[in-house]
Amino acid sequence: MSRSAISPPVRDLLERFEGGQRLALARAITLVENEAPGFQEFLHGALSRPPSARRIGLTGPPGAGKSTLVASLVAEYRRRDEEVGVVAVDPTSPYSGGALLGDRIRMNDIALDRGVFIRSMATRGSLGGLATTTKEVVDVMDAFGFPRLLLETVGVGQTELEITSAADTVVVILVPESGDGVQAMKAGLMEIADVFVINKADRPGADRLLKEVRVALNLRGGHAATDVPAHHGVDYSKVRRREVSGDPSPDHGAPWKIPVLKTVAQDGEGLPELVEALEGHRTWLDESGGLKRRRKARAAIRVKDVVDRAFRRIAWSDPDVAHVLEGSLADVAGGEETPYSVGDRILEILMNPSRRSG
Repeated sequence: MSRSAISPPVRDLLERFEGGQRLALARAITLVENEAPGFQEFLHGALSRPPSARRIGLTGPPGAGKSTLVASLVAEYRRRDEEVGVVAVDPTSPYSGGALLGDRIRMNDIALDRGVFIRSMATRGSLGGLATTTKEVVDVMDAFGFPRLLLETVGVGQTELEITSAADTVVVILVPESGDGVQAMKAGLMEIADVFVINKADRPGADRLLKEVRVALNLRGGHAATDVPAHHGVDYSKVRRREVSGDPSPDHGAPWKIPVLKTVAQDGEGLPELVEALEGHRTWLDESGGLKRRRKARAAIRVKDVVDRAFRRIAWSDPDVAHVLEGSLADVAGGEETPYSVGDRILEILMNPSRRSG
């Protein structure tokens, strides 16, 4: 799409965005987040160059201190004179549809810093720890020119795996005395983590949790208890993350050794070590070619997301589809039809326009 083909309001917003205006950035994010008319035009114009920001995703269970750790990381980067963009996702109420967006409140100390841009987002019912358009918003902030982006997920636990398709480095945050040692051994968390952080490490049980996570990592790598099958017979040494994130295979050099660190984010303890680990992972990604592979895998996921959302919009806005759906609900509820038979009829309508009813 040429610049001249973009509608004048979107072209004006794009020009102000490219001119570095923070207000234009905020309005662009709102446009994308709401999927308002023109958002695809804007994204096509804004994302015409490759990503360059260092994207760090932070995830973990509720109460792990993710927002505090993000704020502390931002302060650390600001001390190094780096501008930072933050995207924080909060859960949406299934009843009212509203969201507190409390992460912005908890980051109040850094919110007024001109070198920091914080955007809070509501999940709006999306699963996986991110909102539906979080990845697009991160792309927009990358295109705006922030050298470093921090992405905090909603904190829904071990199913929170979408972060791998939005971030280059994923930090999994755990806390003592909450059963996180067991959760850390779940395959999902073991697969997405590039760095483990035991936050609130001044609490009892931090050293025990640290040891449990390291044991789990050794089991995953096949370096411990080699004569005993892993949990439920799974050999973690055979498990690979590269199908999701484009990680290098053993043929592409030494694998990344996942560090397990302790922090007390509220006091800034352990932050220099965490920053060093994040820089070390970025160096490893660059040298191993993992960054290119992760970005390629991320691009594939993004294209599929765009097509999936477009199909959903087409399907559920089609009057013939709505007619079939509404007319079949009673039969499905009564057992005369199944969701699959109705689904087949809807797919016939969508895939074969000539068969549509008049």
